[in-house]
Amino acid sequence: MTLETNIANSDVGDLTREQADAELARLAELLSKANTDYHTHDAPKLSDAEYDSLKRRNSAIENRFPDLKREDSASEQVGAAVASGFGKIRHDVRMLSLGNAFSEEDVAEFDTSVRKYLGLAADAPLTYTAEPKIDGLSLSLRYEKGILVQAATRGDGTVGENVTANARTVGDIPHKLTDAPDLLEVRGEVYMSHADFDAINTRQEERGGKTFANPRNAAAGSLRQLDAEVTRARPLRFFAYAWGSLSAPLGKTQSASIATLADLGFSINPLTVTCEGPAELVSHYDKIAELRPDLGYDIDGVVYKIDDLELQSRLGFRSTTPRWAIAHKFPAELAWTRLDGIDIQVGRTGALSPVARLSPVTVGGVVVSNATLHNEDYIKGLDSKGQEIRGGKDIRVGDLVQVYRAGDVIPKVADVDISKRSPDAPEFVFPNKCPECGSDAIREPGDAVRRCSGGIICPAQAVEKLKHFVSRAAFDIDGMGAKQVEQFYTDGWIAEPADIFTLQTRYGNGIQQLKNREGWGEKSANALFAAIEDKRKIPLARLIFGLGIRHVGEASANMIALHYGTWKALAQAMEDARSQEGPAWDDLLAIDGMGAVMAGSLVSAFAQKAECASIMRLVAELDVQEAVRADTSGSPVAGKTVVFTGTLEKMTRAEAKARAERLGAKVSGSVSAKTNLLIAGPGAGSKAKKAADLGIEMLDEDGWLALIEGI
Repeated sequence: MTLETNIANSDVGDLTREQADAELARLAELLSKANTDYHTHDAPKLSDAEYDSLKRRNSAIENRFPDLKREDSASEQVGAAVASGFGKIRHDVRMLSLGNAFSEEDVAEFDTSVRKYLGLAADAPLTYTAEPKIDGLSLSLRYEKGILVQAATRGDGTVGENVTANARTVGDIPHKLTDAPDLLEVRGEVYMSHADFDAINTRQEERGGKTFANPRNAAAGSLRQLDAEVTRARPLRFFAYAWGSLSAPLGKTQSASIATLADLGFSINPLTVTCEGPAELVSHYDKIAELRPDLGYDIDGVVYKIDDLELQSRLGFRSTTPRWAIAHKFPAELAWTRLDGIDIQVGRTGALSPVARLSPVTVGGVVVSNATLHNEDYIKGLDSKGQEIRGGKDIRVGDLVQVYRAGDVIPKVADVDISKRSPDAPEFVFPNKCPECGSDAIREPGDAVRRCSGGIICPAQAVEKLKHFVSRAAFDIDGMGAKQVEQFYTDGWIAEPADIFTLQTRYGNGIQQLKNREGWGEKSANALFAAIEDKRKIPLARLIFGLGIRHVGEASANMIALHYGTWKALAQAMEDARSQEGPAWDDLLAIDGMGAVMAGSLVSAFAQKAECASIMRLVAELDVQEAVRADTSGSPVAGKTVVFTGTLEKMTRAEAKARAERLGAKVSGSVSAKTNLLIAGPGAGSKAKKAADLGIEMLDEDGWLALIEGI
């Protein structure tokens, strides 16, 4: 077991529900920031291994407590929102991320899960492709009638940055294709070789400019230049490995389609091969790991994909990852450095999070100076049950500590060398008062996290909530980022989200006062107020996410918005569900993916007088748009609530659920008066009886397949 695997899974089996809930909240906040640092700002503070380790811990907790799943966690996120300064391009086919494997056992489990989903026997032939996972920047190239017409970064998977002019300067990217489909979106990775990276950093040093931390950052920063001539001067390369929209198939298999891309003139990684089963996949992984030091470019693992495209289509997708592919990651890298200090940060939920301040150290080609310390027990050398970790060694300021990473995410303190500890180094005392407002910092029984009790009087919570409100996935107000929020809050200009939309009214035209502030001019002031006005019209899902309600992430906000449709319906439902019982509460819990913890948090936000009043003041300033559902015209189950029960024999339950949702149905796990259709296989029990008692239409599996045939 690798180091990151061991740490990621530590103590998950021992967590109580309350501890799991708190840990998922912490992971969601940390990983969301890491996504923004990596994808939006090209300035990661975590390594790939650290990020993967945290994601694995997140997944392990979600698997153990499915009803606590937070969909703002990394398991429900792809990339991050695009940065300002670029035009936006909506991907016709989403650019998703990949699930991860870290061991041979993980690869075998992936193969087993695929076979189970498809109903294949363990010894049935199943071919995969295996290719190096390039550590670069994902790019989608759109060709129409053979001509390159646009290029877009992945962004948040749905919307990317328009970098067309820059992409045309990359030598490996053809401008014109011969014998290509009329519509072809080629996807791959922009990267920089080690030699070119060293050369560009040398030039930067000679000019007194800023050097890049690693080749991935150099490639991403070069491609995302507002001046394409700067990109032209940077030695970027491109490997193609996938596709998006197509007017005609490239082949019947992944490998044949990749060969077609090579014939069209794209660079294809020469280490891409086909393999039969997990053993051959792992063998190729080992071969690539041996070759890795001499490749001349960065890779952080090997990607495995089902070769047969028809099987890929059957397997489909989870919310953020395909079921037919996985990335087998390389182990983390380690380094020792000095712990210079421990800072306590207060998040928007009041959680006190300890952060290690490190003497800068290079790990995996990236200089790191911060690390997460999780909570006070972790610093003491204890797990959630009071059992020793790290041999019971606590962590103290001045210690020599071991940190690990593998790519570009924030490091973690893995160990401490107490033989190098100063004999007079004091134990670290975790504060029981909020460092921001002085309120009691309370740790409830069973909770791993200590939280400030100050609520809205705590400036850290208020500021963090405002930062969340203006973040890319929420209101995304151009010109108002974390720095501006802190400035305006400190000066008393804003205290809650509604204040942002009354700035101009409260300060006359606002422009005169703002343009005289440091860092502002008339043009930027005008632009800010225009951006604020532009966001008065806001989609319901973005509003819900922007409220910063605990446990309600971006994906769950979309889920809630689609269920209720309008703000009026949502607000009324929250009022009706205030007692957390009755039809409105049952309807809330019936949303597929909604657990009691998330539902309780949502209802509580509207039940608290001060918070509800703040929300209503905000909504009074907005034009909240109705949630738009996908076009499912012609679907016989669009808008209906469907429940599956019993054993399905012609498709797996997961496949049936995914198919129903694609057709616009709401899939629920329980039968109620709002259920429209029950699909019952052999072994159907209490759900079938309840459906019969309620007079709900019931179909067997054949009836279900006949109903949706051809759609």
